[in-house]
Amino acid sequence: MEKKSPEPPEEASQSRDSSRDNQTWITAQNILREKLTTEDCFAWKLQAGSKEEEALRYVGGVDISFSKDDPSRACGTLVVLDFHTLQVLYQDFSLVTLQVPYVPGFLAFREAPVLLQLLEKMKRSNNPFYPQLLMVDGNGILHPRGFGLACHIGVEANLPTIGIGKNLHRVDGLTHSRVRELLGAEENCSEDFINLGGLFWAYNGGVAMRSTQGSIKPIFYINW
Repeated sequence: MEKKSPEPPEEASQSRDSSRDNQTWITAQNILREKLTTEDCFAWKLQAGSKEEEALRYVGGVDISFSKDDPSRACGTLVVLDFHTLQVLYQDFSLVTLQVPYVPGFLAFREAPVLLQLLEKMKRSNNPFYPQLLMVDGNGILHPRGFGLACHIGVEANLPTIGIGKNLHRVDGLTHSRVRELLGAEENCSEDFINLGGLFWAYNGGVAMRSTQGSIKPIFYINW
């Protein structure tokens, strides 16, 4: 039997470093997850019932785009809209060089610092349009450890967040085939959104959004 060649020292060292980073990140996620709340505990309402109640008005969105030539070069963006008119009230961006590589399941440790800095900058300026709700390009509790980028930013910034994921994390029995089965079911054929509650983490954690009428291929996984 041919013996397997020993791993080169440099690659072995990188593997050990990566393993240590992953474990450190898991520990950090577990600590932050203890502060996560999935219950509505914010002051605003979608529609205020009285003058004393605060209505939702300022909805923010954060995302990061990357250079095609150099994946370490990135642009983080924060935009805030008026929820009722969709008017852009605030926008800012930051050009950065990222040192942390992309590792599946640990996106927050690559992207969250950039996006949190944009939020902190806006907050420090006492801008009146600081978001009451934040939409994040990344998953929330639909995540292998129930704590994706949207959760991470929400806890750190103390904001309610909605995660908009383009890729499905296969957790707790949730699969592409199961989601497509739900989208194709006769009782759901006219629905734009399919509830994923009960398929993962044993409670309602999100929905799959249909791309076009009649399509069984979801375009977004929306979770919080």
